[in-house]
Amino acid sequence: MANRGFDTAKLPGFTPTAIFVFVALYLPIFMLVFYSFNAGKAVGIWEGFSLQWYGKAWANDHVKDATLRSIVIASVAAVVSTIVATMAALGTTRRKEFKGQTFIYMMINQPLMVPEIVTAVALLIFFAWIKVATGYQGLGYLIVAHSAFCIPFAYLPIRARLEGMDLTLETAATDLYGSPWQVFRYLTFPLLLPGIIAGMMLAFVTSLDDVVITLFVKSAGQDTLPTYMLGQIRRSISTEIYAISTVLLGLTVALLTAFFLLTRKKE
Repeated sequence: MANRGFDTAKLPGFTPTAIFVFVALYLPIFMLVFYSFNAGKAVGIWEGFSLQWYGKAWANDHVKDATLRSIVIASVAAVVSTIVATMAALGTTRRKEFKGQTFIYMMINQPLMVPEIVTAVALLIFFAWIKVATGYQGLGYLIVAHSAFCIPFAYLPIRARLEGMDLTLETAATDLYGSPWQVFRYLTFPLLLPGIIAGMMLAFVTSLDDVVITLFVKSAGQDTLPTYMLGQIRRSISTEIYAISTVLLGLTVALLTAFFLLTRKKE
């Protein structure tokens, strides 16, 4: 008798459960995109197709300032967190196992395990002390906070890439009298580059979408695009917010698609 194996799709109730989950996840997103092209101001009432809300969002100086600020913070945070994550990944994979390695791994991934609100409150207290001592109120606090929070998001794909690389080439390069820097520059780094780019994109998206930490750390006049949108929704929900959300969704999907293509395994 042939072994048919175990097929999850044939479990009772699997199909309706899967349909319900996908509808619950994607129907609200579809409605958001759909109503961003609504000609009217009424929420949930279709009054015809129009691109006017995209034009109004583009002409809104507050939206431009918040978008530029978000991109600057996310870009710097992505670069800083990726550099730190790359060094941490090399330090935890390209050496023999040592005592405390699990603890170091846990500390690197701490932002993933601790509730974000706890991290935000801790940063609020820490940066408040620095602000009082120095008087500095600039964007540096947001950049540092986002960089620290994004490190594990960059670290995981970089570490995964390193663990999937064959050590034979690096060993051979070392046997041919290559210095550690030469081996890294001409061999390890080119092979690791897709993982680094993927980690940087993931860190960028994480920083760009962050709300909780930004709300607690930012000073007056330092709204990012997500916090600006939150403030507008507290006043009234407008179709302009739908348009901004759709553009942000499109950017996030594009970056995550690129992340998937860079990290998928080839046969």
